[in-house]
Amino acid sequence: MLRENPLNHRVMHMTSNLSQFRSIVPSNRAGLKTLHGSLAPRLLVAAMAIASLSLTAGTVADTTITVNKRVRVERDGQWLEQVAVEKWRPQETAVIVCDVWDAHHCLNAVRRIEEMAQRMNELLEAARAHGALVIHAPSGCMAPYEKHPARIRARQAPAAPNLPPEIGKWCYRIPAEEKGRYPLDQEDGGEDDDPVEHRQWHERLAGMGRDPKAPWKAQTDVLRIDERDAISDSGIEIWNLLEQRGIRNIVLLGVHTNMCVLGRPFGLRQMARNGKNVVLVRDLTDTMYNPQRWPFVTHFVGTDRIVEHIEKYVCPTITSVDFLGGQPFRFRADRRSILFVIGESEYKTSETLPEFARRELERSGFQVTIIQADEKNENDFPGLVEAAKAADLILISVRRRTPTQAQLDALKAHLAAGKPLVGIRTASHAFALRSNAAPEAGRATWPDFDPTVLGGRYTDHTGAGPKVSLTLAPGAKDHPLLVGIDPLRMEGNGSLYRVMPLEASTTPLIIGTIPGHTPEPVAWTNTPRVGRSRIFYTSLGHPDDFRNPMFRKLLLHGLCWALEIAPPGMPE
Repeated sequence: MLRENPLNHRVMHMTSNLSQFRSIVPSNRAGLKTLHGSLAPRLLVAAMAIASLSLTAGTVADTTITVNKRVRVERDGQWLEQVAVEKWRPQETAVIVCDVWDAHHCLNAVRRIEEMAQRMNELLEAARAHGALVIHAPSGCMAPYEKHPARIRARQAPAAPNLPPEIGKWCYRIPAEEKGRYPLDQEDGGEDDDPVEHRQWHERLAGMGRDPKAPWKAQTDVLRIDERDAISDSGIEIWNLLEQRGIRNIVLLGVHTNMCVLGRPFGLRQMARNGKNVVLVRDLTDTMYNPQRWPFVTHFVGTDRIVEHIEKYVCPTITSVDFLGGQPFRFRADRRSILFVIGESEYKTSETLPEFARRELERSGFQVTIIQADEKNENDFPGLVEAAKAADLILISVRRRTPTQAQLDALKAHLAAGKPLVGIRTASHAFALRSNAAPEAGRATWPDFDPTVLGGRYTDHTGAGPKVSLTLAPGAKDHPLLVGIDPLRMEGNGSLYRVMPLEASTTPLIIGTIPGHTPEPVAWTNTPRVGRSRIFYTSLGHPDDFRNPMFRKLLLHGLCWALEIAPPGMPE
């Protein structure tokens, strides 16, 4: 982390220019309009006094940036993380921002950039205030900046005598990468949009007069460009600028990790192979990766995979904490922690759900915790209270159990926080006793869990009989949860639950039918009024259902829909 107080250093740097001094107090810009006459000199004198105090701790030239460089080293067939601590002189350091454009053809990419950009800007401000050079590199977008001092600075840098011969070209691979397998299949371009949203986004871009396939025209205006910065998308210009200033340390952030960040003429590969001390800011980057492609992991795990590849074969990584303190940036949708709460014996989910977790969830990068009913007391779920606090999503497979009030309160707190929940089969009567029987002392019930949370009204089931035929519910064809789901390729192997009428807040997805009985919904989503959690429920869940890949895919999609992430694919 930066050793000196950033505010002290900013005051030292900016007292000579009142307009620059304004920029460090954004919350008071309106009031700063009065900085004239006798007030301005007083403020400058005070600022200079503060600056003089900072000199006792060290001059600007003594200020260093401490970075924690993480790499992966192979040892005895295993890749181990190693962290090296280095202190960098800001005057020998540049931060390059790669392709943080004002628009993109992938809507989810736009959303992630918008979420991440503010933290990026904070890092740029911190680096700039301590004397590092900030280089904005929005490729293909130089026209708006032709007269900007930062653009002129890059163009006017003298030709470097050690200009690498290939520095003006993309670099698709360096020799070190030949030792390993590239970790992602990105041949489809990596878009992870919902198809309906993607089409609507492209129509909107076209309506704005932008090319939907390449809609970027400038860098996002969330990233402030200072007159002390540089602007270039040329590997040659950037190399000249680095050599002119004696810069050897390169901090690279931006998008997308597996494409532009790695391959651009100013990207990680070119900087690494030409001798620069380059690092990737691993929490301020993103990939173009479609979870429907190999290795069939969630989008954010895909980013982790490419970061691992970089740490093995290209260069070290750091986090924004080295410049800003606090915690690394994390996308809101990067939700990986799933809690299974299992307490029923009729459908053997104590066996089928853990196997499902191993085959479909852990392989995709989810972190699954399983809480099972105590063998000695089937109404007790040891560890549930603490596990529920850490869970991004809770899956319920429980039948007529009466936990402690604290355990039920933990589930209610999860929902009150707006976190998602998935119910399977007997979850519709998870915490309700028959005929409103009273629970034992110290135990509690939740009789309206079905209507108020799941959105159904379970009353009974049809009993043993023919298998349940499944079809799409009316109007459900384009629901994002059902992308790639064909109900005709599965059937209900258990009895058909009577669940009607559903709550008005539900959206039926799949309908089950057996001869001689009224059709009933067997899968639906719900968004309860209280807490606004995303809920997915299916009355399927017989052991034979889990043997069907289409059912497992439905359950996986239900979990991902509830988490608001694109579902990973399933290998054939």
